[in-house]
This record gives sequence, C-alpha cells and structure tokens, in this order.
Amino acid sequence: MVSSKEYLEYVLEQLSDLEDISYRAMMGEYIIYYRSKIAGGIYDDRFLVKPVDAAMSMMRDAKMGIPYEGAKEMILVEDIENRKFLKELFEAMYDELPSPRKRK
Repeated sequence: MVSSKEYLEYVLEQLSDLEDISYRAMMGEYIIYYRSKIAGGIYDDRFLVKPVDAAMSMMRDAKMGIPYEGAKEMILVEDIENRKFLKELFEAMYDELPSPRKRK
C-alpha cells in the first residue's frame, strides 16, 4: 500500500511549528527529515519515528510498527493531533538521530 499525499500534507502541517522539516518520496512512502536527519516517515498512512531513547521515554506505551517488510521496527505516533507534543518529541530526538551519510 502507498501513503496518500493528503496524509503527508496533514503530518507536515502538524509538524509546522518546527523549523527545517522536509521530506523525500520513496517508493510510494515518505521519509521525514528534521534538520537534515532522518527522524521517521509515513508508511501505509501511518506516522512512524525512529526508536531512539528520547522517543521511547516520551512514548512509553506506544505501539511499534514495521514500515515495510524487512525493516526495523519504529514507533507508531498516535498522538499526531498534539502539535506541542510533536515539537517536543522531535527536539528531544534530534541529538540521538544519526547524522546524514556522506555521499561518495
């Protein structure tokens, strides 16, 4: 299943309190970047973030989800209507997110 452009736009609107949010379309899904680091993505119209310690502690009871077959589990963000929470979540996660790889 592919994610809808409408759901992408909704997620981006919910993240609009953050500066430097971007995305990249990838095989019908969307990778979400925060300040040039991959923070999560939209897969099958579900918003998933990387399971870094900050995210795990802020969403202790969150469900995990697999973005696509063969991928590592990620955290399903269910409280997507809460912009303040999303802003705090992404800011807390930032230092733990892997730096972008250098292209050859």
